[in-house]
Amino acid sequence: MVNSHHLHEVRLPPFTEISVGLTQVSRARLILTIALPFVWIVLYFTFAALRLWPLAVFCLVSLSFVTYGSISHDLVHANLGLGKRVNGFLLSVIELLALRSGHAYRLAHLHHHARFPQDDDIEGAAAGMTLVRALLEGIPFQFRIWFWALKHSRNERKLIALEGLGCVVIVLFSIAILPWTPVFFVYVALMIMGSWVIPFVTSYLPHSCHGQDELHQTRRFRGKLASLVALEHLYHLEHHLYPAVPHHHWPELARRLDPYFDSAGIAPVKFWF
Repeated sequence: MVNSHHLHEVRLPPFTEISVGLTQVSRARLILTIALPFVWIVLYFTFAALRLWPLAVFCLVSLSFVTYGSISHDLVHANLGLGKRVNGFLLSVIELLALRSGHAYRLAHLHHHARFPQDDDIEGAAAGMTLVRALLEGIPFQFRIWFWALKHSRNERKLIALEGLGCVVIVLFSIAILPWTPVFFVYVALMIMGSWVIPFVTSYLPHSCHGQDELHQTRRFRGKLASLVALEHLYHLEHHLYPAVPHHHWPELARRLDPYFDSAGIAPVKFWF
């Protein structure tokens, strides 16, 4: 929800007004959303078995994109209309496919929403780093998140530990069968490498830790090129203000908020056009 105390002269619309029609996801789109990570997994192994490696690698890049940044992200915020158990189960399984702990992600991400840009925000820490440091941060990032979550979790410590153990088992399995097939090892290596860009893409790029309030602490991305490159996912400011809106409706949410951003003098960031 929006904390209007920090928004100074510009009064953003209440959630119930701005989100009309934006919190519901159709059944067909919901099924496609949940199925998509598994589709990319099946396609990867199919193409890898056929030695069509460029297509196989593309599938894993797509898997990395649709998990942490959109589908898993919606599961973290529980905004897909699923029951608590189903939502939690899918978060665990889908993030495990990407060699990450879903519930550690949830704990760190919700803490990020509550605390950014404070020093104890582990997920948003890269926003205050140099470009090189933010890129290097990706290598230990998942370990940091997992250990941080184990330390700070009250009710899900065992589940977070099991998710971490599951990642280790998958890695060891891929190494054990390497003499017979490299397919699983390549999968593991590429998924781990895919996670290295997360601090840069989700923290360093969209945030400004020196902003005076919520409207200025996250950048307003616009432009056709930005939309094309990010596949309509560069709406981090809108998401921070209204996190209950699932990623499917971010472009429309941004369109509705543009007049308010213009009034506040929030200049859009564009990549050339």
